[in-house]
Amino acid sequence: MAKFHAKRQNRPVPKLEPRIAILTAAIITVLGLVSVRLYYLQVMQHHQMSELADRNRIRLHRVPAPRGLVFDLRHRPLVDTQPTFDAEIVPEDSPNLSETIERLEGYLGGDDHVADKIAAADEEGRPPYEPVLVAERLDWPKVVALEAHQLELPGVSLEITPGRHYLYGRLAAHLLGYVGEVSREDLIKQTAYHMGDEIGKFGLERGWEPFLRGQPGGQEVEVDAVGRRLRVLREMPDTPGESVVLTIDLDLQQTAEQALQGKNGALVALDPNNGDILAMVSYPAFDPDVFGAGVKSADWRALMSNADHPLQNRVIQGTYPPGSTFKVLDSIAGLQEGTLNEDTVYTCGGGIWFGGREYHCWRKHGHGSIALHNAIVRSCDVYFYNVGQHLGVDRLAHWGNLFGFGNKTGVDLDNEKAGVMPSSAWKQKRYHERWYAAETLSVAIGQGYVAVTPLQLAQFAAMIANGGIRYRPQFVKEVEGLDGGVARSYPPIVEQRVDIGPENLAFVRNAMADVVNGAGGTAHKAQLPGITVCAKTGTAQVVGNKGSLVAGEDEDKMPEKYRDHAWLIAFAPKEHPQIAIACLVEHGGHGGAASAPIVHAVMQRFFELHPPAPPTPELTEDDETPRPAIAHVLEDDPTDAVEER
Repeated sequence: MAKFHAKRQNRPVPKLEPRIAILTAAIITVLGLVSVRLYYLQVMQHHQMSELADRNRIRLHRVPAPRGLVFDLRHRPLVDTQPTFDAEIVPEDSPNLSETIERLEGYLGGDDHVADKIAAADEEGRPPYEPVLVAERLDWPKVVALEAHQLELPGVSLEITPGRHYLYGRLAAHLLGYVGEVSREDLIKQTAYHMGDEIGKFGLERGWEPFLRGQPGGQEVEVDAVGRRLRVLREMPDTPGESVVLTIDLDLQQTAEQALQGKNGALVALDPNNGDILAMVSYPAFDPDVFGAGVKSADWRALMSNADHPLQNRVIQGTYPPGSTFKVLDSIAGLQEGTLNEDTVYTCGGGIWFGGREYHCWRKHGHGSIALHNAIVRSCDVYFYNVGQHLGVDRLAHWGNLFGFGNKTGVDLDNEKAGVMPSSAWKQKRYHERWYAAETLSVAIGQGYVAVTPLQLAQFAAMIANGGIRYRPQFVKEVEGLDGGVARSYPPIVEQRVDIGPENLAFVRNAMADVVNGAGGTAHKAQLPGITVCAKTGTAQVVGNKGSLVAGEDEDKMPEKYRDHAWLIAFAPKEHPQIAIACLVEHGGHGGAASAPIVHAVMQRFFELHPPAPPTPELTEDDETPRPAIAHVLEDDPTDAVEER
């Protein structure tokens, strides 16, 4: 039997050394790359990586400073700051953002559209990890709901922030203004602000923003993986805003608001000795608290669609024909230019023919032969048609400009209107047409192109009261620093000194006193016991061709929109004026009936607070200036006072 012998195979044994070398090199290479990467991240990128890590764990939270307070003239607070609860969300901290938003909107009651606010914040360039303010000024039940369900709302937090509070609601709303969240346009202009910050949007809040705002502080807050606050690591204190003291007197403002309530119109009271605004009312008004919480779309639509335009500040933005109040300017201009004197007499038969048409006096059967004093007291249109004819429109415009008509007063509020004081040059430039002499007749009784604001007329009344000094109206007395001292004060600013002969001034003042206190005067309802009030009524036509629209109707039965606007300008006491007022009631009819009682109420309250000062010797002498007798004219028709104009 043959034996099997396995054949020996002589295969070469693989060498391990190269493989080991390659593997070693690969391991070294990988370790090297890892080391380099670790070096790059931990050494070279240490600062950035550390910041990113801290950003996940530590949030820098801005703490807005409480805005400064606003006080009235006697240091009573009108606007303060109160703590409010706001809801914020950091979208990156929510693993399921849609679900969180749905739950959050459920707890907020559906009034706040959280998703829209997050989308809007993203469009405005919200930085990563920046919280988005989704609901402001939450009521207590909503605060409790969010706190109780915090675990279901990752990324959502409640913040306590200082909120603006207007202690008297709508009082002086157009002057105080309101605040709101900073907009994209604001951020472009104001680089010190951040999204979510509060900024003054209107009125005093806007104009005095640099003083009221203060300096925000901050907190370093440690949060967990879903953004919940764990602890405050560090605090940077805020600096509250400075306080502003107004020239407004709260009592007088409340009286003026109450007197004008239920009407559309405006009232402004000035101190004729320095231009301080003592009260300023524009009705209808709005609630500034509506804006502080972020105005809701429904509230905004309601304000914008309101036909009475509650956001319009009628004191500086409403322009109206001055009506017969303009006759005071006619009188001063005529006396100063020498086209008129105290004894100039014209005959009023109820109208005057000029240029082929008749211009009517408000009194159909006329005033007969009448001199200047009575023409002012009884507001004879025909008399002042003649005065205007002799002066011409350019001299009227010159004197109108001296008294501030056609120019902004310079009051520190936005969107003030200049009004119109027409002249021949103005018409050529505006309409490329020449001036017709007949148009001067309309201007002379405060109609036609001439248009003024209530503040301009109050300034005019103050100039008659103080002898011709045009002060810039101001409503801030001073800014108080944090130590309670005066950081900034606002002394009177003289814009113009109009040279008026003292005898002419005294003559006009005497006539204005008889408008209120004389027989046949048109503003008896502005009388005050023991105090001589000087005034002039005015009726601003709303519809020129009224007869064709409401033929045969009594004015009281007209649709309200066709009724004339009622003016009254006044100052008192005559001997030493302390207050000057302009009051307008839209579609109120006659100034003596609609505006005089309002001015009476405001002046009565003013002199309760500030008893009249004794007269100065100089003004007492002026008071003795001879004036023409009016009794024989007035006695023939004592019922004229009822038909005041």
